[in-house]
Amino acid sequence: MSTKEYKRTLITAALPYANGGVHIGHLAGVYIPADIYARYLRLRGERVMFVCGSDEHGVPITIRARKEGITPQDVVNRYHEMIKNSFEDFGISFDVYSRTTSKTHETFAADFFRKLYDEGKLTEETTTQLYDEEAHQFLADRYVTGECPHCHQPGAYGDQCEKCGRDLSPTELINPKSAISGSVPVLRETKNWYLPLNEYQQWLREWILKGHKEWRPNVYGQCKSWLEMDLQPRAMTRDLDWGIPVPVEGAGGKVLYVWFDAPIGYVSNTKELCETDPARWGTWQEWWQQQDTKLVHFIGKDNIVFHCIIFPTMMKAHGGYILPDNVPSNEFLNLENDKISTSRNWAVWLHEYLLDFPGKQDVMRYVLTANAPETKDNNFTWADFQERNNSELVAIYGNFVNRALQLTKKYFGGVVPPCGELADTDCAAIAEFKDVKARVDQLLEQYKFREAQKEVMNLARIGNKYITECEPWKLWKQVDAALQKPVVARRGDGTLTSADLKRQTEANACLVEASEAAARIATVLYVSLQLVGNLSIAFDPFMPFSSNRLRKMLCLDSFSWDQLGRTDILPAGHAMQEPGLLFEKIEDEAVQAQLDRLERIKRENEAAVHKADPVKPDVSFEDWERLDIRIGTVLECEKVPKADKLLRFLIDDGLEKRTIVSGIAKFYKPEELVGKQVCFLANLPARKLRGIESQGMILSSEDADGSLSLVAPQRGVADGSPVK
Repeated sequence: MSTKEYKRTLITAALPYANGGVHIGHLAGVYIPADIYARYLRLRGERVMFVCGSDEHGVPITIRARKEGITPQDVVNRYHEMIKNSFEDFGISFDVYSRTTSKTHETFAADFFRKLYDEGKLTEETTTQLYDEEAHQFLADRYVTGECPHCHQPGAYGDQCEKCGRDLSPTELINPKSAISGSVPVLRETKNWYLPLNEYQQWLREWILKGHKEWRPNVYGQCKSWLEMDLQPRAMTRDLDWGIPVPVEGAGGKVLYVWFDAPIGYVSNTKELCETDPARWGTWQEWWQQQDTKLVHFIGKDNIVFHCIIFPTMMKAHGGYILPDNVPSNEFLNLENDKISTSRNWAVWLHEYLLDFPGKQDVMRYVLTANAPETKDNNFTWADFQERNNSELVAIYGNFVNRALQLTKKYFGGVVPPCGELADTDCAAIAEFKDVKARVDQLLEQYKFREAQKEVMNLARIGNKYITECEPWKLWKQVDAALQKPVVARRGDGTLTSADLKRQTEANACLVEASEAAARIATVLYVSLQLVGNLSIAFDPFMPFSSNRLRKMLCLDSFSWDQLGRTDILPAGHAMQEPGLLFEKIEDEAVQAQLDRLERIKRENEAAVHKADPVKPDVSFEDWERLDIRIGTVLECEKVPKADKLLRFLIDDGLEKRTIVSGIAKFYKPEELVGKQVCFLANLPARKLRGIESQGMILSSEDADGSLSLVAPQRGVADGSPVK
């Protein structure tokens, strides 16, 4: 944590890509932590700007536009509004949410690039890339498909095979084709401009590895891994027709690389905000070019390299800009033990969630913060969602608030009672919650939002325990009993009999006890209400909607973070409104409906996967005849030591015995295969696997779930029989 004094804090949240909606993985990874931090600093009275916007350039958008027969601008317009509305619905309190297709951004990003170009900070390189002669354009990685050279899956993209997950380059693909025209692309030379990261490597090592050891281990570790390799120049332009045109003569048909363009959006969006209200915000230069500004980037782990290495290098090369004080990056959130996937629709979409759980934004915010993947990938389950709502928000926080407010309404007409002499129980409760501000402050300043929220919930636990131990409802029985005692009437001469006097003395004693009980009730409820007032402030960064509802019940119009820990937030005599429930139970039926939905999606995905792969390109009959596939009997079979997937086979091939190593150990036990006949490729060149020479390949079929099944004849045949 930085010890430097700052006058203002600039918070950025990763620009969401305008190619789809927002799901809970996005919220947990970036936007809720960033919003908690922004709300916290505002409550402290600090000067804060919270910046974000839609990232609207890049190849996936053009691919979607082509598929739908619309323009890229139509695509980003649709999703920009959807994303913006989802954030607003969940209370993500951006000061500005703009977009990278704005005129302000286009001009700013082009000027930024031009300055680097004019000062010789970029290198010009000519490389060969795939070109579509029918479409008359160079092909970005995602515009090239072909057979994966590793797993031989057809339809792999030029940047990655979605089946085996390997990173690829378009020229590695077998039989590449253009995703635009379907034609076979050719290699052509093209010129682009590169950011020479290698020239800044030593500076990056000093700035990050020596200057920011306080960064989260996942961020620091990933940066260290990159900086221990030789950084290479990275292209800052692309041969595309969708994006910001490269502002250089002779650069027609080229645009700024989306990862050059997008982070500059933080600056252009700031400029846009400042120009709308300069009296409030000042100039964009104050926020980006003055050293007394604290800059914090909130991102997901897939953006670490861009925000910690590439973007800072751009800023350093340009000159005059501040660098991030911290880059709190979360890991990924899974859904029901499976990776969230937009392509498979395996996600909880924000706009759909609010249709099923209207008004429950804070429940999701609470659960995602409690399960925040701050140090490792974490998992969201609907069972945990229900449990945390019912057992924590309803049974602890909501229960305490409801009891304190309802009892105050019942016994004191909804007016804060006076505080009498404090008992040991009162002092213990006050002592427990008095230090909550310091603890939460420390955790939030260290970007430990999960622990900070847990600390605030402990405040509710303290309150619940306190009011349960004091049992003001039992004390009220004494008051109620005293009020029921009849007043002893005097005789006509004004005297009382000894019996009357005794009854009157008993009644007076009962009234004294009732008075003491009433005073005790007042003190217990006074302390409880101060705890409730503290909760309405402490939970505000985490659950703003319920905190606002609670303050309305309390008639707490003005509040600040500095009030935390105080016992006079609600003074005696303060009138409150009609209390209501902060949270309600989530029933099994609602959760089961979500699980049923996911099960339907899983079945749909499995059905889609079960469709046969496209037929591979034609081969000649001569090529087929070159394959010598035969039948052999398994004589021996055993696991290969220290290799989970491999089995060693000894095969009778009709001529001799041969050894073959096959990766099917996960699907068969060795003893099951002895005596079985299998198909094998006999004329595959021998190669060593784990020190064993494998003399062929056993044939198997792969099901949609990745399981392997050996290919074998339906009836016994002579070993060595050819497969034709």
